[in-house]
Amino acid sequence: MPAEIGAGAIGLGWRPENASFVLAHVSLGFVEVMAEGVPEVDRLPLALEAIRRRGMAVVPHGVSLSLGGADWPDRYRLRHLAALADTLDAPFVSEHIAFVRTGRLDAGVLLPVPRTREALDVLVENVRIAQQELPVPLALENVASIFEWPEAELDEADFVAELLERTDALLLLDVANLYANGRNHGFDPVTHLDRLPLERLAYVHVAGGTEVAGTYLDTHDCAVPREVLSLLHEVTSRCPAVPVLLERDRNHPCEAELQADLDRIAATQRRGARVG
Repeated sequence: MPAEIGAGAIGLGWRPENASFVLAHVSLGFVEVMAEGVPEVDRLPLALEAIRRRGMAVVPHGVSLSLGGADWPDRYRLRHLAALADTLDAPFVSEHIAFVRTGRLDAGVLLPVPRTREALDVLVENVRIAQQELPVPLALENVASIFEWPEAELDEADFVAELLERTDALLLLDVANLYANGRNHGFDPVTHLDRLPLERLAYVHVAGGTEVAGTYLDTHDCAVPREVLSLLHEVTSRCPAVPVLLERDRNHPCEAELQADLDRIAATQRRGARVG
């Protein structure tokens, strides 16, 4: 039976650097593991195996399917993600609304999908291919971008909403990415939030970022800023029971700093629930 994520649970992106912290903190409700960081499904890292045996929900999170690319999803990557979901008894898996490669060329970063009808049709087809291979539901994550493709036919909110409607996929809402895009591209993220199908929410990402030369980058290397927590409050006031996960991938902090971020997230959840 897949492990369930409790209502309003707080999670952490699992990394070898924080493995001991995760094992010691029974208050954590779930973790997310980078699928590409577990190359051998039948030989889980010992710390991750211990988490699984404890009954904590583990969500495989992919970064390489390139669902927004012109090519069909790579079958090897899909089979690996599906096998990892089975091994971990995952409630669902997640991937990005992005592309990372074309042919043999790999960008090494998550690139935004052009918001045209043609690109949306390709993305929908690729998501459906992935869903047929996966043993559990698929949640799709909005990505941060430092540029916009020209000649967009849909804005980001409408693009994501139609994608989820046509594929019946879940939504992994990254409020740090939403904040970054609002700041970089000049739109109000709260207005955007009001137009997303929040009834499809699987969970929420929060993270810290860095401004470089006037552009805000989603770097996951520092504490969650006040503006991102404010946006999280907007989400939890609308969806009080949504699980929230902290991403911290670089510049790994001491346990006290990590706990402080988790405490701020929990406090924001409580305030949002009172409003909701």
